[in-house]
Amino acid sequence: MLTSFLGRVNLPEGPVSPSPSNASPSGSSAVAARGALRARVGTELGVSGWYLITQARIDGFGAVTDDVEPLHNDPEWCRQHSPYGRPIAHGFLTLSLLTRFLHDITANAMAGDTRHAGFPLNYGFDRVRFVSPVPVDSRIRGRVVLTEAESRETGELFRFAVMVEIEGSSKPALVAEWLSLWVAEGGACG
Repeated sequence: MLTSFLGRVNLPEGPVSPSPSNASPSGSSAVAARGALRARVGTELGVSGWYLITQARIDGFGAVTDDVEPLHNDPEWCRQHSPYGRPIAHGFLTLSLLTRFLHDITANAMAGDTRHAGFPLNYGFDRVRFVSPVPVDSRIRGRVVLTEAESRETGELFRFAVMVEIEGSSKPALVAEWLSLWVAEGGACG
């Protein structure tokens, strides 16, 4: 699905477990980690661990975003009226977890004190598609491919092809092309 959506990324079929080779050794500097990321352009960075989507998580997200709808927050209504038979997560809840999944995948690559080398910022999305709903009590995980690294005056722009998988489902919950800007120390974004 992600391959056809983005056109230039070839992801392996089926689940892939994270491996220690997905990241730089612990304690590496942010500069070295960015260099290691640049070297991985065109490859899968890894797969995050599974993350359980509970009703409490869905309700909390609805509360902080003022998006409390029966489709997400009323199990009884869903049993009677929803084609899914139970609540589903907000699409934007699934999208918001991309940061957690990327942190899970790159935890070792960014280990240590990186304050001297700048900081990462969400830069945006070129494409986002919500492919399948995420029912309550499902487990999801992120799969991330680094498709591009571009040096800019303000820092390094990384482009990721991301897919959120639902355990037991052949269709992903979400596919996206995500941009992150690592702003160099003393740099400004804007």
